[in-house]
Amino acid sequence: MKYTPLLAALLLSHAATADEIWVTNEKDNTVSVIDIGTMEVTRTIPTGERPRGITFSHDYSVVYICASDSDAVQVMDPVSGEILHDLPSGEDPEQFVLHPDNRHLYIANEDDAITTVVDTETRTVVAQINVGIEPEGMAVSPDGKIAITTSETTNMAHWIDTETQELFANTLVDSRPRHAEFVKDGAELWVSAEIGGTVSVFDVATQTEKAKFGFGIKGVHPDKVQPVGFELTADDSHAFVALGPSNHLAVVNAETYEVEDYILVGRRVWHMAFNADKSLLFTTNGVSGDVTVVDVAERKALKTIKVGRFPWGAAFRPTE
Repeated sequence: MKYTPLLAALLLSHAATADEIWVTNEKDNTVSVIDIGTMEVTRTIPTGERPRGITFSHDYSVVYICASDSDAVQVMDPVSGEILHDLPSGEDPEQFVLHPDNRHLYIANEDDAITTVVDTETRTVVAQINVGIEPEGMAVSPDGKIAITTSETTNMAHWIDTETQELFANTLVDSRPRHAEFVKDGAELWVSAEIGGTVSVFDVATQTEKAKFGFGIKGVHPDKVQPVGFELTADDSHAFVALGPSNHLAVVNAETYEVEDYILVGRRVWHMAFNADKSLLFTTNGVSGDVTVVDVAERKALKTIKVGRFPWGAAFRPTE
């Protein structure tokens, strides 16, 4: 991408903080650390086998990494890059979510059809919850009362009471659900269906579907339009949805559930992370092995940053 005046201004505005975006690279067994100020990779840190999900503790003192083929969640010091210890995670952990208590991790175990709940302080498993086949997506409500697991083969979102660690509802979605997020202060749950090509919106109070929307990109075959990861803007007014092998993001109005725009990014866009003020969005592009930087207000791709092979997950880290 060209070094434009707009990009130069954005780089200057973010240079003082030098916050970071951390990206897991599935094929390299590494994490790439991007300096937001310079838009360059400053560190490449080895991990366990096939790192995918990544999230920081709420105080950013440690980073959790799903080393899927190592059957472990690794706990890393983000300053030194040292792996401090592994947490028991069940087999093939893919995605996880950290409870608002900053202590309990809810982990999707794809091979075992369970959700494992781990106490990060005692490093013990406190519950294993039977869910559908091939669980992947994980979410937890802002108040911490509900956790969600999506199962790719069963095509369901499973609703877990975090006090009892038991299922209390199961809701059908379209084929191969991937990602889930609570939005609008926890009033709605969004679930993407990769093969179904849709995002379902549920009313959290009743667990009933209130909306569903799909996508269509001119010149792109519908089979390639596969919604996976997504993130909402700071005011919850719009969602950016990664559309996999279509190589595009969709910009969705979160009030009307209508697609307003599409943005061309890298090949097989998967997940994404915002910077601190959500003015920039960083997408992981698996096949092209890079990250696209998107200006949120302008809805434009600004820059491509080369990372490792098959980048998958992304997480923001402030450095001050």
